[in-house]
Amino acid sequence: MTGPVNLRDLAALAAERLDPGPLGYFAGGAGDERTLADNEAAFARHRLLPRVLVDVSATTTATTVLGTAVSMPVLVAPTALHRMAHPDGEPGTARAAAAAGTVMAVSTLATCTPRELAEAAPGAPRWLQVYALRDRGVTRALVSEAIDCGYEALVLTVDAPRAGRRERDARTGFVVPPHIDMPGVTAAAGHSSGLTPAELLSLVDPSLVWRDLELLAAEVDLPVLVKGIHAAADARLAVEHGAAGVIVSNHGGRQLDNVPASIDMLEPVAQEVADEVEVFVDGGVRRGTDVLVALALGARAVLVGRPVLWGLACDGEAGVRWVLETLRAELELALTLLGAPSPADVTRAHLA
Repeated sequence: MTGPVNLRDLAALAAERLDPGPLGYFAGGAGDERTLADNEAAFARHRLLPRVLVDVSATTTATTVLGTAVSMPVLVAPTALHRMAHPDGEPGTARAAAAAGTVMAVSTLATCTPRELAEAAPGAPRWLQVYALRDRGVTRALVSEAIDCGYEALVLTVDAPRAGRRERDARTGFVVPPHIDMPGVTAAAGHSSGLTPAELLSLVDPSLVWRDLELLAAEVDLPVLVKGIHAAADARLAVEHGAAGVIVSNHGGRQLDNVPASIDMLEPVAQEVADEVEVFVDGGVRRGTDVLVALALGARAVLVGRPVLWGLACDGEAGVRWVLETLRAELELALTLLGAPSPADVTRAHLA
């Protein structure tokens, strides 16, 4: 029997390997999971329009994000609990991202410290995803450690003042397994194991406002991205309050159900602020052609979350590397067939 050919094949294999609780936590969305499903389905509503007789003899997937050279406009999104998928955990993911030549954003809910991740892939570009916790001392300590370890950006997640209604977790009775520790959570709550997803996000400060973004951006000598932007008006406010970029995201369909797919929210945001800051998008990317759609609608790059976890669950670090290299290879072919020698050459005119 052959191995997986694409990311959806890999998702099916991961579903066979993971126990029901972790699988539901990683794969599930909020409510009726309409947004979860639409994040993927929405890409099919956008049709690519190739241009011909373009010299594509030397097509490249390389680009830059926040001034950092990367091998492709595909980054590793921040997701929690990697060691629940495989013992390689976040350090394995970091090594895979480094080998693939791209950025990893590590979650506040990681099963390692920012320093441990930096030591796993020294010299590789990495970002820290930040939840503004009620205990701001813990948040400051995580940020300080990341700065000391050479992280290149902070990703402030703003769409999770509480956990969405994730009914798969209720059905399986999911809690963080006893052998799993999340250092940031343990610092804030005294322990990690046994916590429900709702209890994890109850550590987040729901009183966060635009002034807090402004203070964070002023306090750190790093670019701050705002993750969880839905509306163009909020993208404008983010820029006005110091953001160096925005990530259009509905949290993988895990927060408020029945909001638009991420890709359907991208273009208005890009039209509002892409001339001033870099715009990113996550949610539902499963193909190199999906990346093309995002680039055409104004994204600098995409972030992928669940596919990385599927790769990790199936084959640890090597599985993550397979995911990233598969997307890179698909993107390289798609650029060639689109008549765009590089990501920078993809424009709105490449969509029908």
